[in-house]
Formats: sequence, structure tokens, C-alpha cells
Amino acid sequence: MSSCDDGHTLQIRITGISDPSSPASTVGVVQRLQEVARRAKVSLEFRHIQMEASLVEPCMLQRKAGEAVAVNLAFHLHKMADESVSTSNPRDSLLRKVKALEPKIVTVVEHDANTNTAPFYPRFVETFNYFNAIFESLDAALPGNSKDRVNAEKFCLAKDMINIVACEGVDRMQRYEVAGKWRARMLMAGFHSLPTSPSTSKLIKDLLLPYSRKYKIREEAGALHLNWLDRSLVVASAWQ
Repeated sequence: MSSCDDGHTLQIRITGISDPSSPASTVGVVQRLQEVARRAKVSLEFRHIQMEASLVEPCMLQRKAGEAVAVNLAFHLHKMADESVSTSNPRDSLLRKVKALEPKIVTVVEHDANTNTAPFYPRFVETFNYFNAIFESLDAALPGNSKDRVNAEKFCLAKDMINIVACEGVDRMQRYEVAGKWRARMLMAGFHSLPTSPSTSKLIKDLLLPYSRKYKIREEAGALHLNWLDRSLVVASAWQ
């Protein structure tokens, strides 16, 4: 995402990158973004690139002179091979490409669990405990016939669990890592952590209240953790 100010109207250009295996339609996403832009009174341009994130080159983003760049890596990195799978290490290679863009901010949102390098049995136990907490949280937050819940369970959670437990080597595409490992990768790529805004933390807490008070937000090492009771599920952080 990039933005620039021509002295009159704030302009925002968003380039959305999705995996080739994902549904190609972005109509709903674009409509929601346009509505947000309309309310904020900004000019919005949206482009869609459907390819593996590790193959995207900076020139494909069509960056314009004077633009400020922001990059949102939300649940992208865990789908990419790292040094334990490939000598080319697409996971860290992408982070170096992002750093070369000199972005004003990079946000990273990822699962907080170790299903990457752990041997089968500890990986099975970790997967069981992690997804058990996820399903418990869904039971409390959404009714069983909720369309959002059905879609999440069918198209995301079930596929991830099967891949994590049943596959090895290059066939295991879902490779979650713990918060400390995500942090180490960002630091090795040359990023430094940005502090979490208290207002952001409060906003997230307020949004979670209608679902369940068992959701908790805690801050650790500059990152925000979404917990179900004492189990960290997702970690979000900001970098420059």
C-alpha cells in the first residue's frame, strides 16, 4: 500500500497480492475498501496481483516517485518455505525485498505456534493444543450455523490442520512459528520494532468484548498477542 498527497486530495494506491490457489474474485474486498475511502474522503486505486508473494518483484508494484509505502504481511509468511525446507529461503528473501522498498511501516500478523521445524509428535501435540483453543474460541464467539464460522472451519482451519499433521518436506505448506521466531526474522532482515499505540490496543479490546471476555490482548516485546484465556493465538507487530 502506498499513499501520496498532491496538496488537495489524499491519494491511496493499494496492491493486493493473493495466492494462485485462492479464489480470484476481489469484488467484495474492493467494494468495502471503496466505502471506507469514501467515508474518509480519500482517492483510492486498487490493483490485484495473483501470484506467490515470494515471486513478486518491486517493479510489479508500479511505485511512483514521492510515495510513502506501507506493507501489510497478514498471514503470508507462514505459507512460505524457509531455510529448513529450501536453500533459497523464500520467507527471509521476501522480507529483504520488503526492506529494500524502504517502507514507512510494515505490519506482520501471524499464528503464534510452532509447526515448522518440530518433529512429528511434538508438532502433533502443538497442533492439537493450538486448534483446540481456536475451536473453543469459535464456540464462544459464533453460532454453529454462522456462515463466517463455516467458511473459516472448512476453507482455512481444516486444510491447515491436515497439511500440518499429514505432510512433510515441501508438501507441508502451513509452517507456523512462535512470536519470538517471527521477531528474529524481522530483526535479521534489518527492521526495527515500532511501539504499539495504546489507542490501538484499546480499540481491539473494545471490538472483542461483544464476542467473549475470554479473549485477551497482551503486549510483549512490542507486539500485540491475541489470547484465548492463556493461550496466544495470533501475534501482530509493526516495523520499519
